[in-house]
Amino acid sequence: MSQPLVSILIPAYNAGEWLAAAVESALAQTWPRKEIIVLNDGSRDGTLAVARRFESRGVRVQTQENQGAAATRNRLFTLCQGDYIQWLDADDLLSPDKVQRQMREAQRLANPRALFSCAWGRFLYRPGAASFRPNPLYQDLDRAEWMLRKLENNTYLQTACWLVSRELTAAAGPWNTALLGDDDGEYFARVLLASDGVHFVPGARVYYRIAPASLAYIGRSQRKMEAQWRSMQLTIGYVRSLDDGPRARAACRTYLQNWLGAFYPDRMDLVEQAQALARELGGELRLPETSWKYAWLRPLFGPGAVRQAQVTLPGAKLAARRRLDGMLWRLQGRPGLPPAAGGMEQRA
Repeated sequence: MSQPLVSILIPAYNAGEWLAAAVESALAQTWPRKEIIVLNDGSRDGTLAVARRFESRGVRVQTQENQGAAATRNRLFTLCQGDYIQWLDADDLLSPDKVQRQMREAQRLANPRALFSCAWGRFLYRPGAASFRPNPLYQDLDRAEWMLRKLENNTYLQTACWLVSRELTAAAGPWNTALLGDDDGEYFARVLLASDGVHFVPGARVYYRIAPASLAYIGRSQRKMEAQWRSMQLTIGYVRSLDDGPRARAACRTYLQNWLGAFYPDRMDLVEQAQALARELGGELRLPETSWKYAWLRPLFGPGAVRQAQVTLPGAKLAARRRLDGMLWRLQGRPGLPPAAGGMEQRA
């Protein structure tokens, strides 16, 4: 029997600086039977030209007018033929044996409703400096336990960590185009619900680039706040469909508490809705406290200035880190991915 085909699907928007490295990491996959598709979502930079350079190496390139990340992923799925789906954002990287390690486990289990995950680490310019930290989700877990751990620990897995069968992808339904942020969290919650549980594959790795512009960044965008709240409501509904006991309700309250700062004080209507949902879940939410770093601004300039500082100052700090890391990357000769992990990731 022929080996299953794995589709590596790369949505790309204004990713000209990073796309080549992402595609190279897809081409370097040691799993022999794969297809790689890049869909340019109306980029205004050189993204399409970068993608076209890889057509001679078998990469399929398509382009469309700008429709957004979720719609682009939905179209990518219609374009592919794979038995398994590997999503890869245009600024992220896969370790060379990522797909192979997960596919070996898929072949061993021979269950198309099994869902496969792996470890991931953050980096700026230098993949070799990526920070891989233990995560409570680094275990084989049933559906409810995975969701509860995610909410209780305010953690998650990056989009490229997952390897999903075509059958499971179809069962989960399309990406939600109404969500401007956390569309991946909401989508993979549905994938999880349709699955028979998560199988963590040690040794497989994903490198997540902390890019200057992130879809996940909310800031003071009213539309993104509303989309985030909608995603949270859906996620809580998914959790309660699996388990509505005391631990699940407490996990949902923790989830609400951890995200309340994204809405306060700009959207008190969403804060009030979150508080009402917390009461339905058997508890109360505390209004976010201002840390000492920002508290002095309140009596001088008001709560709006505090919120603006909370949004802008971390970004300025990250920009300084990015400049330094970029300088080191160039001085070191622009190194790429380190060799495939020889050992096995420790399970939490």
